Amino acid sequence: MLSQSLLPEFDHECATTRKVLAGVPDTALDWKPHEKSFSMQELAAHTANILTWVGSTLEQDELDMAGGFEPTPTGTRDELLAIFDANVAAARVTLEGAEDDNLMSTWSLRMGDEVLLSMPKIAVLRSFVLNHMIHHRGQLSVYLRLKDVPVPSIYGPSADEQTF
Repeated sequence: MLSQSLLPEFDHECATTRKVLAGVPDTALDWKPHEKSFSMQELAAHTANILTWVGSTLEQDELDMAGGFEPTPTGTRDELLAIFDANVAAARVTLEGAEDDNLMSTWSLRMGDEVLLSMPKIAVLRSFVLNHMIHHRGQLSVYLRLKDVPVPSIYGPSADEQTF
């Protein structure tokens, strides 16, 4: 099954994302590096909730973004981690049960009548879901650095974990 080839990457990236989310300080949730940026809480909540798209991607053939996007803030870091853990568990169960024919069927992202992209659902899971989570995790690691919070290892030791 194709889904089985995604699970090791899914597990690895989720574990790494959890380490970054665990660094989010409750004292800096409203902080943002620029007026156009998400607050730390909004960015962390978005990162924690992206995995809900695994189910919607596999259950639907398209997503229409015409209604816009509003991040769902969380309360504390512990609440954020509980939400992320629940989303990881639900997404993993959904992914484990995904059939090859569904994974190879086409999914589209729309903005009203305009189709922004169409690709097989398995590609959507890798790019629009996992890579999207990884992208925002990277942004969040910069937020941590700017707030002088130790940055965990992502793809090797961070400057905070290295010993020279």
